[in-house]
Amino acid sequence: MTKAKLMALIAVMVMLLALPAMVLAQAQPPRPAVFGGSATLDGITAANGTVVTATIDGVSAATATVSGGGYSFSIPQPPGLSYAGKGITFKVGTGMAAEKAVWTASGGGVLNLNATTAPPPAPATPVPPPTAVVGEVGPKGDAGAKGDPGVTGPAGAKGDAGTAGAAGAKGETGGKGDSGAPGAPGAPGAAGPAGTGLVGPAGPAGADGEAAAAGGGLLGIIGLIVAVVALIAAGGAIMMGGRR
Repeated sequence: MTKAKLMALIAVMVMLLALPAMVLAQAQPPRPAVFGGSATLDGITAANGTVVTATIDGVSAATATVSGGGYSFSIPQPPGLSYAGKGITFKVGTGMAAEKAVWTASGGGVLNLNATTAPPPAPATPVPPPTAVVGEVGPKGDAGAKGDPGVTGPAGAKGDAGTAGAAGAKGETGGKGDSGAPGAPGAPGAAGPAGTGLVGPAGPAGADGEAAAAGGGLLGIIGLIVAVVALIAAGGAIMMGGRR
């Protein structure tokens, strides 16, 4: 038997021997269960100070620290609860011990704990996304309503003036136009002033007629006509000279 086991056994025996005196001194509920022994983690003796935990119904019922490779603790039953017949699991540090026990009043004993650290959970295998199924092309939808006209944008800047184009070739001379219509007749001119020409000299006396009475009357008329014509001619000459 190793030194650690021997010390744990002695500690358990001392606690068991002390329990009757405590019970006689105080009339208390059932005496606790006492456990002790060696403690290893992953096959190596647990280091001093490593916490050993006893769990009942998922709740920590007692704790102890490793010293010299061993541990020991008592698991009392809390007031108002019953641990009778319930299973106890043990942990050494972060490792779960393979050994288990059942709580009984005044029970317990030497229990060497061999705990192993749980391996990290395997990474979850990524599940590929489901392959999308391409459906058939749907019918063309109706044309949407015509949108409102947009706001008129600002007028652009005036562009530069373009270069002057080359002079075009001289065109052919056009044909002669038609004669214009005759003008309207002019207004009658104003009447000229009365002529101032002298009366011409009297002509020579005519030959004697056959009958005096008849010849004298005819010659007088002819002479009067000649005198009037002479006056008109003289007046026309004067008017023509004034116009020039």
